[in-house]
Amino acid sequence: MSARSSGREKVTYIAVPIPYEGQTLGQLDVELEYTPNREYERTVTFLAVVGAMIAQAMKVHRLIEADRQRLVEENAHLRLELNERYGFSNIIGASRQMQDVYAQVEQVAKTNTTVLLRGESGTGKELIAHAIHHNSARAKKPFIKVSCAALPNDLIESELFGYEKGAFTGAHAPKKGRFELAEGGTLFLDEIGELNLATQVKLLRVLQAREFERLGGTQTIQTDIRLIAATNKDLEVAIVSKGFREDLFYRLNVFAIFIPPLRDHKTDVLQLANFFLEKFATQHAKNVKRIATPAIDMLMAYHWPGNVRELENAIERAVVVCNEQVLHAHHLPPTLQTAEETGTVIEQSLEQATEAFEKDILQDALKSARGNRAKAARLLKTTGRVFNYKVRKYGVDWKRFRG
Repeated sequence: MSARSSGREKVTYIAVPIPYEGQTLGQLDVELEYTPNREYERTVTFLAVVGAMIAQAMKVHRLIEADRQRLVEENAHLRLELNERYGFSNIIGASRQMQDVYAQVEQVAKTNTTVLLRGESGTGKELIAHAIHHNSARAKKPFIKVSCAALPNDLIESELFGYEKGAFTGAHAPKKGRFELAEGGTLFLDEIGELNLATQVKLLRVLQAREFERLGGTQTIQTDIRLIAATNKDLEVAIVSKGFREDLFYRLNVFAIFIPPLRDHKTDVLQLANFFLEKFATQHAKNVKRIATPAIDMLMAYHWPGNVRELENAIERAVVVCNEQVLHAHHLPPTLQTAEETGTVIEQSLEQATEAFEKDILQDALKSARGNRAKAARLLKTTGRVFNYKVRKYGVDWKRFRG
């Protein structure tokens, strides 16, 4: 810091640096009217404080700008992840049944039509709901999910429509419901068949008039949301038994999409299994590369009562217990390996089971080695003599693996 006088112009010139993270960002220059008895040290100290405040303001500005840039990059990354997960071309399933589903999703996504997703538990209804939202004009707005079965009957109404202060004991402040949180976006009501009749009446009014009141309130709130509902129940049967309102059903059933159970499109099992294998191998830091042929046969033979969700859980469990590069049949859950569950395993002796397992291992090694018996023997850490003996014993046609 310095201070000097210019007698010619009768001014005092003071310059102080603006420090910033160990460097000089610039300097603060001030010209004051010349006064012979001015206390320079006090003035310089004051200006040094001002300079430090300027430096602090610059630091805050840069931090805000860096944070803004980080948020922009995070937003772009999240949108890329959403596109990778919910883009039509990235949803797994090449069967005719699933292609029909994708065609319907693509048609309805471009509209604001209410959609009813129907299918067994575990078929991927939430994934389809996400895909509809992500590929719609509302993609940049919220996607709010409500599981109607997960909330008690005395809470579902307040969760959907919100409440005002004093609406009930414990309501110390007003709270927005899911309809308000989803404003401009999509509200996904999962397991709508579990909704109680009283809430069904209010939901019907929202669908008809696009308005509602919070619990304990009198102010009418307008809503602009796209509703997607899902159920694994037979709503037509529920209507007959007076468990579901017929007028609400017709309001929801504008565009229905039936998602088939996995047992009806088994050609997708291998593609889904490989997708989950790669996903969980990465997630659990495992070096599992592929699924052995006998394991594939077992996956294809199973009837999958839990659908895609059960398949996903089965592959994750198998990846966790597998310490090899190849996922074998014995890595799969026990339910897939019993006669009662699969209908594919016959009663056999220990010797027969051992021989069947050895034959599978030999075929898998030959497949990996493309029919090269010497290489296959090395993969199994045995000699060529022993390997060839086993091949002859079990009648394995090693030539068909060439290529």
